[in-house]
Amino acid sequence: MWYVWWLVRCQPWRVLRGTVVGTAWMIGLSVRPYLVSRAVDDGLRAHDTRALLLWVAAIVVAGVGLSYLGIMRHRTMTFVREDATARSAAVLLRQLSRIGAVLPRRLAAGEVATVGGSDIGYTSQVLTMTGPGVGALIAYAVIAVVLWSVSPLLALCVLLGVPAIALIIGPLLRRLERAESVYRHQQGVLTTRAGDIVAGLRVLAGVGGRGLFARRYAARSQDLLAEGYRVGAVYSWIDALTVAIPGLFLAAVVWLAARMAVAGDITVGQMVAVYGYVATLIVPVWFLLEGSYGVIRGRVAARRIIALLNLTPDRVGGPTMQDVGGTGNVPGARRPLARSAPVRPADLHDPACGLTVRGGRVTGVAADDPAEAIALADRLGRYVVSDVTWGGVPLTGIALDEVRARILVADHDSYLFAGTLRDILGGRESSADGPAGIGDCRTRAGNGGTLAQAGGADDRIRAALRVASAEDIAEALPDGLGTPIDNRARTLSGGQRQRVRLARALLAEPEVLILIDPTSAVDAHTEARIAERLRVARAGRTTIVLATSPLLLGHADTVAHLSGGRIVATGTHAELLEQDRGYRQLVARGSDDLDLEDFTGPKGALR
Repeated sequence: MWYVWWLVRCQPWRVLRGTVVGTAWMIGLSVRPYLVSRAVDDGLRAHDTRALLLWVAAIVVAGVGLSYLGIMRHRTMTFVREDATARSAAVLLRQLSRIGAVLPRRLAAGEVATVGGSDIGYTSQVLTMTGPGVGALIAYAVIAVVLWSVSPLLALCVLLGVPAIALIIGPLLRRLERAESVYRHQQGVLTTRAGDIVAGLRVLAGVGGRGLFARRYAARSQDLLAEGYRVGAVYSWIDALTVAIPGLFLAAVVWLAARMAVAGDITVGQMVAVYGYVATLIVPVWFLLEGSYGVIRGRVAARRIIALLNLTPDRVGGPTMQDVGGTGNVPGARRPLARSAPVRPADLHDPACGLTVRGGRVTGVAADDPAEAIALADRLGRYVVSDVTWGGVPLTGIALDEVRARILVADHDSYLFAGTLRDILGGRESSADGPAGIGDCRTRAGNGGTLAQAGGADDRIRAALRVASAEDIAEALPDGLGTPIDNRARTLSGGQRQRVRLARALLAEPEVLILIDPTSAVDAHTEARIAERLRVARAGRTTIVLATSPLLLGHADTVAHLSGGRIVATGTHAELLEQDRGYRQLVARGSDDLDLEDFTGPKGALR
């Protein structure tokens, strides 16, 4: 509940206003029974028309006042809940931006969607207890005091009856909390599976697995349905008791008050007032019981929010730009010292595997194990702590913001956000000057020009699409670059999405570009064009291609064979084919019986 308390402290005056208005409204509900009792005793029984009219007018004024208080209560609490929802959304968005690539490894996509979609709303609903909830408690005490002035016996019944209701429903609330926790977890898992199925629908259809996954999803959906029924069963009991018990309680107190009126212990007006007080008390009791369910659901949701907020980014070592920029709040505090990054293209060296990447050149890395290639990309991109050096400077000693701006790791399956093709590629925000500190080494558009020199934003996009052999994608879309595309670009084929990702990476114009299997989903002819154009486009910049495709490796200046976590051979593609049997088997997809002419020379590299 500390998270909920933080939401309260972020808007103390608004919450206080909600508490005051909610309390006034709750207490105001008990004013009308008192006015009605006076109208009965002083007007009707006394046959005093003037007094009757006076008390009737007072009842009307009280009704108008209660209406106003009710409107202000609802309006204020709506503001409180919306403010809490907005703050939770902002906190979650900052957290998601902060942890970045860690998120998919630590939390399923469905969990994130559920937290962001409904949990923040459930947590905000808890703040309703700060308004009508507090008012309900105060109104309960006020009505008990007023009833004591009428009859101590009736007041004692009220004082003991409401806690008894809480004792009856309390165990059901605890059971509901457990059932709700299980349900929310299973809902997140099922949402994740639904997203995975939709994202891979084309692949599943191609391999004939659509029916299998559909059956599995249906089975998990039935499990979730059964869990939902369990939650609904508990909540239905709570809802029924919320209505039935106060009703029985009202009947018992009114029966007791009627007997006391017959015995002459209280007047008829007081009996009417007792009925009104107890009937009014049903409203605070209902708010408390309904609020208890909201608190239970909010606690479950708040735990899930806290679990996401507790995720921390991978420790990648070294300072950030904020550390070295002196923006901290502690005057005179010692800040981490950042080393200067190379101004010109420089060598990257990874002692862990022995790889040295020459600056300004295209280097291919063929790994026996794809996991080793990904681990190498994480080290070179500083997504993990390592001893990698850049121009002789430890990569962890350079400000992380500068590393991110100048070294880009482009995964072949990275996320594509919804928007027009132009927006996805980032053409509107691309700078013609490229990243700072890179000098004149800009990406060439294909025929001696650069993307920065290609003219306007659309010209730069088309130049990048040509390098990625993706011009046909834009040409086939109804509105070209302005065509809207949904998230993950599901309307495009796997090969088209991969080429769009490559074009997006090229448009970023990083000084060091690390490509992980950039052409694994395209055909051989397209791959050949990409390999040839990529070498020209990235001339003068450092490019690392992690792949086993002979078409890509044949255009690399240097190729390294990564096996068992170490670089076992380096050279040109042709040299490794001739000298390294393991490399030859790797690029030949396990076949050792091949003609080297198929993999060497200008023609062979393009096959």
